[in-house]
Amino acid sequence: MQFRYAYTIGLLAALALTPVGSALARASYPQVGVGAQYDTSHVYVDPDKVDAFANSFLATFGGSSTKQVVATVTPTPSSTTSQLLQTPVGTVSLFGFKTPIPYPFGAERTGYLVTDMDQAVAAARAAGASVVVDVFPDPIGRDAVIQWPGGVNMQLYWHTAKSSYAAFDKVPENRVYVSPDAADKFVKAFLTFSKGKVVSDEKKAPGIEIGRPGDTFHRVRIESVYGKMTVLATDGRLPFPYGHETTGYEVTDLAATLDKAKANGATVVVNPYASEKRQAAMVEFPGGYIAEIHAAAAP
Repeated sequence: MQFRYAYTIGLLAALALTPVGSALARASYPQVGVGAQYDTSHVYVDPDKVDAFANSFLATFGGSSTKQVVATVTPTPSSTTSQLLQTPVGTVSLFGFKTPIPYPFGAERTGYLVTDMDQAVAAARAAGASVVVDVFPDPIGRDAVIQWPGGVNMQLYWHTAKSSYAAFDKVPENRVYVSPDAADKFVKAFLTFSKGKVVSDEKKAPGIEIGRPGDTFHRVRIESVYGKMTVLATDGRLPFPYGHETTGYEVTDLAATLDKAKANGATVVVNPYASEKRQAAMVEFPGGYIAEIHAAAAP
């Protein structure tokens, strides 16, 4: 039975990158996602910057923090402060490591809650992902780190006790930068895993969105149970801070939000600009976390 199971998973993984295989993998696994409000941006800052970041982030977006604890959240020995910052527009898993950070932690951009860890890992593999950190226990559940085509790392997690979080007022977007060589493979693999859909595919998106007015790039927007995702396929010639941000936060009033951010220790590193029904800016919070913040443009 064990051989048969392994053979089946391997066959699905081999087929997943073909159109027929992608449909097979999508149909072969149940939906393991829970909801966007359970998906977090992973933020690593120096221990002495944790409080400053948390205070600035919450003052900018509202919300609250869970109690800060010190724990081992990796499969090998380490120690970090850990807390969850929950806001109406996005959630952050905040880490301030007191020890060196074990590889490859710190490179994963998000944590996705799943209903069944073993099914989720099998589905990710079948869709074309690699498991770069195999399933391991943490103080409140189980985790794994996967990597999608294009080198995009994400963490999957499962909680022993069921969580219940309020839905977001506005769902944040996961901002994924990949090369044009990997873009189609990434999109196909993630759609297979998430059972999501492409809501826009712009082959010549305005370059101002990546700091290069006058140029164009390929942009794909995806929606799934895991929330929103914007895939930016670029040649990698990106001015700072583009590519450093992992999450875009939607707000109602961009100017007011930027004023709050600046009043609470953050720095606007890209001034507001307009592009395709969106006003956006980039902000760097204490500790170095960079976020895109956007609002719908006035009609």
